[in-house]
Amino acid sequence: MAKPKRSVATFDVAPSIEHSARVTIEASRSVPRGAGALGIPVAPDGAVPLELGLARTTLVASGFDGKIGQTLVLPRADGPTVVAVGIGNPAELEASGLRDAAAAFARAAGKHAHLATTLADVTSVKPGMAGQAVVEGVLLARYRYDVLKQVASGTALTQLTLVAAAKRLEGVSQGAQRGRILAAVGQLARDLANAPPAHLTAAKMGEVASALAADRGLSIEVFDAEALAKLGCGGLLGVNAGSVEPPRMIKLTYRPAGVRGKPARAARQLAMVGKGIMYDSGGINLKPRDGMHALMKMDMSGAAAVLAAMSALAALDCKTTVTGYLMCTDNMPSGSAMKMGDVLTLRGGKTVEINNTDAEGRLVLADALALAAEERPDAIVNIGTLTGACLSALGDQIAGVFGNHQGFIDQVSAAGRSTDEPVWQLPLERRYRKQLESNVADMRNMGGDFAGAITAALFLAEFVGDVPWAHLDICGPMKVDADESWRSRGATGFGARLLLEVALHFTPPAG
Repeated sequence: MAKPKRSVATFDVAPSIEHSARVTIEASRSVPRGAGALGIPVAPDGAVPLELGLARTTLVASGFDGKIGQTLVLPRADGPTVVAVGIGNPAELEASGLRDAAAAFARAAGKHAHLATTLADVTSVKPGMAGQAVVEGVLLARYRYDVLKQVASGTALTQLTLVAAAKRLEGVSQGAQRGRILAAVGQLARDLANAPPAHLTAAKMGEVASALAADRGLSIEVFDAEALAKLGCGGLLGVNAGSVEPPRMIKLTYRPAGVRGKPARAARQLAMVGKGIMYDSGGINLKPRDGMHALMKMDMSGAAAVLAAMSALAALDCKTTVTGYLMCTDNMPSGSAMKMGDVLTLRGGKTVEINNTDAEGRLVLADALALAAEERPDAIVNIGTLTGACLSALGDQIAGVFGNHQGFIDQVSAAGRSTDEPVWQLPLERRYRKQLESNVADMRNMGGDFAGAITAALFLAEFVGDVPWAHLDICGPMKVDADESWRSRGATGFGARLLLEVALHFTPPAG
């Protein structure tokens, strides 16, 4: 019997790719007249900047001691509102702290559309990195998902001026433009993950990806259910079996520009795989009625991160060929849904017994990992909101990373430090592999009650062969409940900027 058709709202990709484009960003030696607020960096000790017009004793009496992220708003009768912004010890300040300070300034000046700041002139951070960090912090902090609101949440940012000394100006300006691109990557991933599931189905994700690919110099192939069946992608089709919405596998390819602008095959080949469960009810193993169930529109955050990262590769002149796989479907209960005890045949022929329909993310990732491994890239990284066990182990600030090659894991970890999207390596401990043994199939899709993040990683490891591989479990940091530094309430877009950094600095792992 044909599945009933359903009318869904449309997802407009335009807001997703225009957040940063709507903001004028410039570097200048002086504060422009039109600025509504001026952010001034202040350390815990030493001379107080003259622009504040206050003594250190007055700052301390006001509760301001210069710690990173502290702010003190000082209205002026004429000229812009001045905001004292804590930067901590300048000698110890790094880009991540500067990003946090810029975010704090952006929030403190939330009612102003035109901001100016001297934060990028802090000499302990190199000009290019300072410009990038300040722009990222401001733009990401001022992000709001207002697509469906009649009245915007706050004042839209229209202009940002980075004030710096003449000798730093060029570097700050270049860094600012890079920061704009990286912020746009994070904003796009957030837009996708924040979108309601009826607005952003798997099919609509294919349309969004196609629009972005055409705009960003990517080639794209979109595979429907019939094409997936021919490929033997039984994992994605099995998860989709209970849904009225058709599945999509979206394959994106970026090739670096070659001689005279023609695409060239790079010596470096990287594959990215993203979990795209557009809404996860748990299937027959229905999720409990709790807060996490309400967040399951974000179970496609991995696919959003891959798409967002790939959207900026050409703009930043990435020298690595990158292939991305977005594995998109929802996971719903119905008369046609996969059941406990069913056996699926995944890409490559491996059979999997289903002992929990809510362990679906690994099934869709496995198909793509097998496809990616067949192309023999230098490395594969996959990302997804995979296990609550990882959230329990590492909390909501840090993602877990597993892998089969330490050199590549180190590259992923370094990208996490650079973007302040931290990861912590967990063991791919083979002694737990026996939990995945099945009496009727090659393996089961879930292990026992404990070590759930590890057994999920062990499951995925079965599909990459000997290709260097890293697995990011981002269940914890996929969202925040309240504004926090440059992370705005809702979906964080975690992993998008990290993956972009991996691609930009990728080196084929040795050995």
